[in-house]
Formats: sequence, C-alpha cells, structure tokens
Amino acid sequence: MTTFTILFIALVLATTLIQQWLGRRQIAHVAMHRNQVPTAFASGIDLEAHQKAADYSVAKSRLNLGATLASSAVLLALTLGGGLQWLDSYIISMLPEQKMLGGVLVMLAAMFVTSVADLPFDYYKNFVIDERFGFNKMTPTMFFQDILKHTVLGLAMGLPLMFAALWLMQGAGTYWWLWLWAVWSVFNLLMLAVYPTFIAPFFNKFSPMTDESLKTRIEALLTKCGFKSQGLLVMDGSRRSSHGNAYFTGFGQNKRVVFFDTLLERLDPNEIEAVLAHELGHYRRNHIIKRIIMMFAVSFAGLALLGWLKQAEWFYTGLGVTTPSDHMALILFLLVAPLLMFVLRPIFAAYSRANEFEADEYAAEYSNAQHLIEALVKLYRDNASTLTPDPIHSAFYDSHPPASIRVARLQSGMAR
Repeated sequence: MTTFTILFIALVLATTLIQQWLGRRQIAHVAMHRNQVPTAFASGIDLEAHQKAADYSVAKSRLNLGATLASSAVLLALTLGGGLQWLDSYIISMLPEQKMLGGVLVMLAAMFVTSVADLPFDYYKNFVIDERFGFNKMTPTMFFQDILKHTVLGLAMGLPLMFAALWLMQGAGTYWWLWLWAVWSVFNLLMLAVYPTFIAPFFNKFSPMTDESLKTRIEALLTKCGFKSQGLLVMDGSRRSSHGNAYFTGFGQNKRVVFFDTLLERLDPNEIEAVLAHELGHYRRNHIIKRIIMMFAVSFAGLALLGWLKQAEWFYTGLGVTTPSDHMALILFLLVAPLLMFVLRPIFAAYSRANEFEADEYAAEYSNAQHLIEALVKLYRDNASTLTPDPIHSAFYDSHPPASIRVARLQSGMAR
C-alpha cells in the first residue's frame, strides 16, 4: 500500500466521519428545539408549522447520512476496489483501435455508476419524504422523464467536451490543461447565455407575467435599480413541487426574471417586490460576476493540479489503476476533487452567506425591510425550512444565513 493510498483512505474516512458528525448534530439540535417556536417568529409561524419544518429537516438529514455513506462506498469500490480498472480493461479491449472513443465510454460508464448509486436517494427524497410532507407534485413518470431529458442534454453537451479534453491532453503539449481551461470557461459562459432560451424550457413552462398591476410595479423597481430585463416570466414550479422561489437567469443581454407560480400565490405584491429587490441586490453588488470569476479561478487551479498529477504514476497506482491514461487521469481527478473541495466548503458557504446579507441590505434600501422579513417568514413556513439549525452544521453547509440571524440583522438595520 503506497503512501498516497493511505492518504486517500484517510481523507475518505475523515470526510465521511465529519459528514456523519455534522448530520447527527443537525438532527439532535433540530429535534431538541422542535417544541418551541423561536420568539422572533412566534407571530408568523405556529407550533404545528415549526414542528413540521423540524421533522422535515430531520428526515432529510437522516437520508443524507445514508447518501454520504453510499457515496463513500461507491468511491472506494471504483478506485481501490478495482471497479474503474475493470471498466477500463473491458471497454478498451473491445475498442483496441479507437483509444479516444474507448476513453470517452469509460468516463461515461463511471458516471453512470455514480448516478445509479444516487438514484434511490433522489427517488426516496421525492416520493417518500417530500410526499409525506406535502411538497412533491411529481409522478414517477415525470421523475424518470426528467432523468432521461437530463441524460440526453448531458450527452449532447458533454460528449463534445469529453472528446475535446482528450484531444487536447494528447496533442496540446505541456500546457494542455491551460487550453482545456479556456475551452471549459467558454463552454460555461455559453451555457449561461443559452440556458434560459434553449435548455430550461425542456423541463418547465415559462409564461409572460399576466398580472399587469404587479408587472408595472416590478418594472418600476427594475428601472429604479438600473436592471434591464428581457422579460418577466412565471415558471410552473408547481408541476414538481410546492416550494416557492424567484431567480434571475441568463447572461449579458439575455437576462430574465423568473418567478415560481407558487411564490406568486403565497406572497402579496409588497413581499414579492422585496424578494425581487433582494435578487437585484445580488446583481447590483456584482455577486454573479464574482462567482463566475471564482468558478474560473477554482477550475484553473484544479486543471493545473491535474496537469501535474497526470504525469505521476503514483496518482494512478495509489487509486487502484494499473494502466495510466488520459481518460483515467480525468476520471480519477473528478472522483477525488469533491474530497478536496469538502475542506473548502465552509469558506465558500461563509462567502455565500455574506453575499446574502449584502443582498438583504440592498433590498432594505430599495424596497422595504419589513416586507422582506414578512416574505422570508412566509417562505420559511411554507417551504418547511428549519428555524433552529445546528450552528456548526449551518456554518459548514448553509449558503444562506440562519433565519433568526438574518431577520435580526434586517430588524437591526431598520432600527438604525
């Protein structure tokens, strides 16, 4: 057993144990505070709704405990268990004269294995947990149709990228990874541009907003904030779930404002305006651009690391692969990268929460802080979001601040 193998096993075990510890902390903390609504929310959320949110959070956390164990088991089976090496030997032997095609098929086979391992947990989340708590609106047919659509679109977009990656790795010299980073960056920018028009409609129906009074009010806010939109759209989110949301989509001149139909049903115009002002805050504070730059920086560092690891024999043998190749380097790196990113997750989560505070401050300035608080309370209640997350779990995972801290900060700003 090599030093790298020991390090890899230690990293898998440490990551898994930390995930289990954090998940169990979350379950215990939420359950302990299940029978009392926090004072700040007592007027907007009754005990029954609070307990529903607690039970929903606990159910999801228990499912995640199983999912993380399964994910670690699949990772070890594919690497040290010899799964990848077996796939590689079998597929490449079938296509001895077509190395690049064989490499792509090996990558697809590995992705298929990991996707199949995740499938039971996704199904259970939708049809057991969400069904029990009244959120699921999907049918099994729709669930599997979505998987098929994602697969077809993934192949249509991913296959050219895979072939391009292997072609660059073989023929672009020492700095192939830099060329691949450029291709990857352009691909992501292209996806941001085409997603609203060509991809999103495969999964949901988008209709122009018909409420003229609300539309006029929203357009006035957009003008006030200096945001040019190509349309105000309503998405039929209720087809799949009763959760509500609003978001911006698109890039450059192709930006659109999208409201879930469930959100429009639950919030009054003042609250909808406040939620939109929050989303506009992300745009005006350049959070979207900053996140794109961060994504490019992380991918640059990752591909530079892969460029070095690709030349190291210990990288392959330490992960159970006896026949090094370009496609194996890619697969192994994609499997190991989440372990490395797990260490950085609290940093990214903290950065995201800071962005949320900035967007809230913007919403308070251009709309009304009290209306945003009222909207948040309704969304916490209707989406069964726990009001009492474990602080350490929240700091590690949550991209949004805990409800109590977020509302308290908005109230503090109002007082000032």
